[in-house]
Amino acid sequence: MDRFERRPVGLVLLLAALVALIPFVNALARASTAPPDPGGNGTSLAASGEILEQAAVESAAVVPQPEQQDPCLHCHIVGENKGIWTPLARWSLFSSMGLLFVFGMYRSASVWKNRTPWVPLTKRAGEWVDERYEVSEPLTKILKKPVPKYALRWFYCLGGITAFLFVTQAITGIMLAFYYKPTPEAAFVSIQYIESQVRFGASIRMIHHWAANLMILMCTAHMLRVFIMGAYKKPRELNWVSGVLLLLLTLVFGFTGYLLPWDQRAFWATTVGSEIAGSIPVIGELALIFLRVGWDVSAQTLSRFYALHVIAVPIFTIVFMGAHFIMVRRQGIARPL
Repeated sequence: MDRFERRPVGLVLLLAALVALIPFVNALARASTAPPDPGGNGTSLAASGEILEQAAVESAAVVPQPEQQDPCLHCHIVGENKGIWTPLARWSLFSSMGLLFVFGMYRSASVWKNRTPWVPLTKRAGEWVDERYEVSEPLTKILKKPVPKYALRWFYCLGGITAFLFVTQAITGIMLAFYYKPTPEAAFVSIQYIESQVRFGASIRMIHHWAANLMILMCTAHMLRVFIMGAYKKPRELNWVSGVLLLLLTLVFGFTGYLLPWDQRAFWATTVGSEIAGSIPVIGELALIFLRVGWDVSAQTLSRFYALHVIAVPIFTIVFMGAHFIMVRRQGIARPL
């Protein structure tokens, strides 16, 4: 009983000791967190705080800032340029596998339900269109025309190679036009950006460059083959005229595209070329002013050449190529002499 009566007294003494220790612990905590006073002149806590803030600002100004990264199409938030093709490859792989699985299930279910052999979807689509528009008969006459044995030699393919190079030029030119800027301030910079920053940009530009040279070479060789074999004679006079116009348009392609990089070589080559056009009798000055949009090569000249290169000349080329192909199909390939 005496032990139970002593417990409240011990608890009271313990609480009193803890209360007495609180001021001591508080003072010790302030002393440990207060900044040192090197001068011993009693600098206040507020002044020390201001000194610390000023030192923090100066140290922050000295720390170099990280370089800013241009955000890429893959990640606009982080700004990374790593694994840019990984999501596209992943989605392409799994989506292709999913489509193949769905197509296989549909094909199996169709064969099981109809109890008939499977008809390809392309054949079904062709029959659906032919049932409404009856296009199979004229297309058969165009696509299944036999080729004579003497036309199977390699030099009869020069015209087709030229047409293939034109398609190559169109595809690569569209890719380059996504990044090219036809202004004197940005033209050369955009070319450098395409070659150094755009993925496969240098390769696409080189394909465009060499395909242009090969197109001129193949077109000239095709014209020589037609001339040597006498394929320009009756009844193929208009076919020869359209071919000559296509050769001129090919040369205009090369001349107008040469200025677009807007470097020293392009500038002076255009200057000399336009002066040659200006030396034509009677219409020389008119041709010079039309090409340069004035008397000197300037920003308007670059804009004029860009419009001719990507709009006007391609339209005329496609029109004359269509007429050329129709006449060849209609009249056939000329026999060699």
